[in-house]
Amino acid sequence: MRNVQAPHGLGGQNGRVPHPEQPISRRAARAAVATPRARGAWMSKVSLRMRWTAFAIAFCAVAAIFAVSAFSLSGARGPGGAASVDTSNAAAAAVALPGGADATAAPATGLPVPAQTGAAARCDDPAVVTALAAGKDEDVVAAFGGGAAFRGAVVNGAAPCVDLGDPHRLWIVVDKRRPLNPLDVEPTELVAPADMQRTVDGRLQPAAAEALTALVAAAAQEGVGAIGLNSAYRSFASQTRTYNGYVNSLGRDAADQQSARPGFSEHQTGLATDVAACDSGCGAIESFGGTRQGAWASANAWRFGYIVRYESGYTDITGYEAEPWHLRYIGPELAKAYHDGGFHTLEDFFGLPAAPGY
Repeated sequence: MRNVQAPHGLGGQNGRVPHPEQPISRRAARAAVATPRARGAWMSKVSLRMRWTAFAIAFCAVAAIFAVSAFSLSGARGPGGAASVDTSNAAAAAVALPGGADATAAPATGLPVPAQTGAAARCDDPAVVTALAAGKDEDVVAAFGGGAAFRGAVVNGAAPCVDLGDPHRLWIVVDKRRPLNPLDVEPTELVAPADMQRTVDGRLQPAAAEALTALVAAAAQEGVGAIGLNSAYRSFASQTRTYNGYVNSLGRDAADQQSARPGFSEHQTGLATDVAACDSGCGAIESFGGTRQGAWASANAWRFGYIVRYESGYTDITGYEAEPWHLRYIGPELAKAYHDGGFHTLEDFFGLPAAPGY
């Protein structure tokens, strides 16, 4: 084929029109017909856009640096603006790193160091570890700093070594949403409280039995009258019979307001007892709340490590109607914190959800 001379300004470097079988793209056509002035204007616009883009990037970079600096300063200062450092757990939180570095030292970036919770440090305290391993619950509470400190650590999630579902611990919480595990668990040791009247041959865990003996003696010494034992530990099988008796006489819904289902009863822990006034023979437990003994127990049980577990007006939390005769042993330190804090349910005391139903 012969070449065709291109009109002025439309050819390539060789001044020829492209082969007909090679179509001209729109971009090539625009470039071919663009005048030097148009190209100059276009380049000017591109240059202006690039300058604005560069300015925006520089502005954002300066703003980011300023924000990081301000955040670092605010993180290093307390509410009043003065620099403050929490050293309460510094020694326990320090961790040796390669090269002599310290895990509590500020990172090279200058960002603030996250606050240490102290949870692991508290549970790793040798006194706590030893007491837990030995099953000495009162010593565990003391190692935490007392009942109030123990409760605070549990509620704030700073006591991962404390299991509120452990059936062999004083702090076990049993309600309609927190069954025993296993359901048919039995206490390791049970003994009968001494020197008191009783309607049954009830037994309790040793610490609870000793405390109940002291409570009954104090009530007599303070002129309140005699308090007797009506019920104490119940096995899974025994609680099954008790609960079924309520169901047969009241129906299931009403029974659930007055009796725990088997595997959901505090009596099965060996830490709960039902008491009665026994001035001239022991009366019914249902009348205990209206007696001198009932009023005294409500005000003084905490002195001996007991609390009234199901108080009037808290059925929507505990799931049970008031039982002023039902005393639950949690130990002197926790009972004092419970009393001093004005608590009325173990659910509130340990920051647990209400358990109005199964």
